[in-house]
Amino acid sequence: MCGRFAITLPNDAMAQLFSARPANTLPAVPNFNVCPTNQVHVVRAGEGGRRLDPLRWGFLPHWYKTETAGPLLINARAETLAEKPAFRAACRERRCLIVATGFYEWTKTEQGTRLPWYIHRNDGAPIAFAGVWQDWGGEGTRQGTCAIVTTPANRHLSSIHHRMPLILESDDWSLWLGEAGKGAARLMQPAAERALDFYRVDPAVNSNRASGPELIEPVPA
Repeated sequence: MCGRFAITLPNDAMAQLFSARPANTLPAVPNFNVCPTNQVHVVRAGEGGRRLDPLRWGFLPHWYKTETAGPLLINARAETLAEKPAFRAACRERRCLIVATGFYEWTKTEQGTRLPWYIHRNDGAPIAFAGVWQDWGGEGTRQGTCAIVTTPANRHLSSIHHRMPLILESDDWSLWLGEAGKGAARLMQPAAERALDFYRVDPAVNSNRASGPELIEPVPA
């Protein structure tokens, strides 16, 4: 699962990295505590090339009458992505990249205290989560929504959580976006064992109202 992440890359640098045309309404960065229902940075492919757009993190199937008509779908399991009614059309036609710098997971002590960990790429590069998107709403309420695709955790990350986001290397972005033809299903596997690392961070991030660069500073484990 991925329920919180950070993004620190400037919008113009994001657009350059992904060769995407940026929207004028992108969320402000840096944001060290991106939460579900926030607007997030999403790369999508289209006839005019790639776009970098703001989408609501929380996929809304077309049959939802309101934003709260069903479960909050922030993640989509890779194993069932092509089968679940909410995601199967998006899996074929509306795949995207969701940009992050790192993400958070939690472990629990024997006393039930939630301990946050910050997970990041070892090479310091930004992260491209595999995602799916869906336009939702009627006239005047139309909005883009998205979910992060997840896989079973690799062995390295399984010590803190049994799931992880599907993280794509730059050579695979075109295939996931549908620009390089079919075959995206083969990308749906955990990241390489040592591609990511993690460390403990302050429990302040347990609050969805927390903010600031100190949220990703290491603390003693």
